[in-house]
Amino acid sequence: MTGRERDEPDETVDAFAEAVNMTAGRLEAWLTTDESRAVGQSDGGGESVGHASGRRIVTLLRTKKADLTAADLAHMRKVVGYVQRHGAQRPAGDVTETPWRYSLMNWGHDPLG
Repeated sequence: MTGRERDEPDETVDAFAEAVNMTAGRLEAWLTTDESRAVGQSDGGGESVGHASGRRIVTLLRTKKADLTAADLAHMRKVVGYVQRHGAQRPAGDVTETPWRYSLMNWGHDPLG
């Protein structure tokens, strides 16, 4: 971790809060759905990287800011980056029932609000 990253936990927490617009309860419920499990790239163990990230995001959302570790902050930055990159690839048309939306939701962001 660089000195800059150590100095910016508030910025990381704020960016994470902006990127993750699903509550812990809503994300946890989403992760139990077939749609959630059907999208994303597998990490080799069967579960997609995004699905595993979603489980970690649920924990992060329930963690007090003072209790966040350097690894937690690093994962939060990873989530922000994914939401920004994937969000920029929005397909044309109605995205309500698309793998694009479902993948973002695994990362805690519902582009439909």
